[in-house]
Amino acid sequence: MSQLRIARLTTPEEFEGCVDLQQKTWQYSAGEILPRRVFFLAEKLGGHVLGAYDGDNLVGFNLGLPAQRRGVGYIHSQMLAVLPDYRNSGLGRSMKLAQRDLAIEQGIHVIEWTYDPLEIKNSFFNLSRLGAISRKYVPNFYGASSSPLQGGLPTDRLYAEWWVRSAHAERVMAREPLQEPVLQRVSVPAQIYEWKAEGDRHAQQTQTMLRERLQQHFADGLCIIGYDRQPDGTGVFLLGEVPAELAHPKS
Repeated sequence: MSQLRIARLTTPEEFEGCVDLQQKTWQYSAGEILPRRVFFLAEKLGGHVLGAYDGDNLVGFNLGLPAQRRGVGYIHSQMLAVLPDYRNSGLGRSMKLAQRDLAIEQGIHVIEWTYDPLEIKNSFFNLSRLGAISRKYVPNFYGASSSPLQGGLPTDRLYAEWWVRSAHAERVMAREPLQEPVLQRVSVPAQIYEWKAEGDRHAQQTQTMLRERLQQHFADGLCIIGYDRQPDGTGVFLLGEVPAELAHPKS
């Protein structure tokens, strides 16, 4: 693996490489692949496409779409793809930090994306490496998915809110302890990957449990402020009160 570099993508040829990388990452059917035109429009309309290269080879990309809520702009981070051989290398974090830099340059306070609450590594990355928080759960967000990684389950998703210049995010990225008290914990068994791959009923039961408990905690005014991984691989959502600086967000 040579020196990795991250660059902003702008040409049709570069965008075509992102289309190919989607298939290699998620094995989507043709109907779920984002076409080259979406990447083109993202770049032209205020979003961005970041590519990660190993030499001349595209090995990852991060697609950010311009978005607006209540008159305030934000970035919706639609896709972060990294080829299997480059995962757990820090490349995903480097691309997110580059995206953060772009947002700050644009005067944007928050980057949002959705993620599968059953994916332990991804939840840990979002919450305990970047410092995102979550306070919204949407059942079956995308409808049925052709990706085998979904295991035939509904596409339930949590919203990640990454307030890029918040004290909470800064502390988490610096690996400092949480300042907010943890009031509730919700666990995801380490066996979830096996259960999904095998179509085991325990996968559906775990998803239903997560949906019910997290939605109830959100209704009670809590949010996800962190994430633990236990020695056996179990993931644990850590919930507490919304950090004071984010209790009344601007978007």
